[in-house]
Amino acid sequence: MADRYAVIGNPIAHSRSPEIHAQFARQTGQDMEYTRILGEPGQFAETARAFFATGGRGLNVTVPFKRDAWLFAAERSPRAELAGAVNTLAWRADGSVFGDNTDGVGLVRDLVDNHGARLAGAEILLLGAGGAARGVLGPLLDQAPQTIVVANRSPDKALELAAAFAGHGPVTGCGLDGLQGRCFGLIINATAAGLSGEVPTIPPSALGIGGWCYDLMYGAGDTAFVQWAKAAGAAQALDGLGMLVEQAAESFFIWRGVRPATAAVISGLRAGLPRV
Repeated sequence: MADRYAVIGNPIAHSRSPEIHAQFARQTGQDMEYTRILGEPGQFAETARAFFATGGRGLNVTVPFKRDAWLFAAERSPRAELAGAVNTLAWRADGSVFGDNTDGVGLVRDLVDNHGARLAGAEILLLGAGGAARGVLGPLLDQAPQTIVVANRSPDKALELAAAFAGHGPVTGCGLDGLQGRCFGLIINATAAGLSGEVPTIPPSALGIGGWCYDLMYGAGDTAFVQWAKAAGAAQALDGLGMLVEQAAESFFIWRGVRPATAAVISGLRAGLPRV
């Protein structure tokens, strides 16, 4: 019988995770099945417990349950502990469940391995101070940038997030209006503004000459932030499709002990996105 895995979230019908993990399984010869679970608010622990009690081996966790998964895990990786969120749950032979967060390493791998970005010594602007920003900040700091500035519409949240990670590298926080006169080699959009076709209000001068932009979101066409980046003259304007696949590959490695190749999966997903 194939080992059972799933992704849980609400909503969940849009998730590409089953397609991604099916390709990983074929590529690496793994006997596994992967499905979607529509979770109900307030019932995450019960749903996850039932999944593992009936033989489930691992869960990917998406919004709005990443904090619930953090609380559910009996043990957490250092990066999940720091992020305060879990997107990967793995059953262990002793019956316990281990929690990890692969979002940040997925972002770093897409930038560095797939696109050749150099993060060491970089000046990075991270837009947003919510769960998405928190999930990627630790792995970004692990790359030894010169500085990371967290900027958010609400300065207090940016300052709070920066303070939480201050012991892990050079990070500061400010409001969006605090970016005047500053420029960066990499701007990462971790806000949800793109869901409504908007872009955080930042000056085009915030992007340095030859600078890169990366949007954690992705879509069939350019996201609003990628459009902004191109208009601002970004040397590279990337969306988050590669991050999606890379964080899934890390989850797959945690579960199966083998690391799948990602390039063909990313290009296949890109080709299959509906045209707009």
